[in-house]
Amino acid sequence: MNASNPLTSILQQIAAIPAMERGKLSIIKEGSAGPYYKLQAREEGKNVTRYIPREQASAVQEAIAGYQQFEALTEAYARQVITATRAARAADFKKKPARRKFPWRKPKKSST
Repeated sequence: MNASNPLTSILQQIAAIPAMERGKLSIIKEGSAGPYYKLQAREEGKNVTRYIPREQASAVQEAIAGYQQFEALTEAYARQVITATRAARAADFKKKPARRKFPWRKPKKSST
């Protein structure tokens, strides 16, 4: 793959994502010192909740944005590969000549 290939560009963008985290960051409640946060995510089919310290909330939010970017880029990558695969198959496809339904039967003679 050369550098101008869009697939290479997508892979480079994926590799440049610094941090990822699945889930949703929510405020549990407002306290006198500030909000209390939790991170909810599905792991192995179960809903998992992690409590996040205030100081880490912005870093976790950035990691969630990184994962959302990752998902968008992998979807774009898959779309491009699927399109290329379909185009390659279409180029290789050659229409077969029409053939009789029952080649062992002789064609009927017309009654005219």
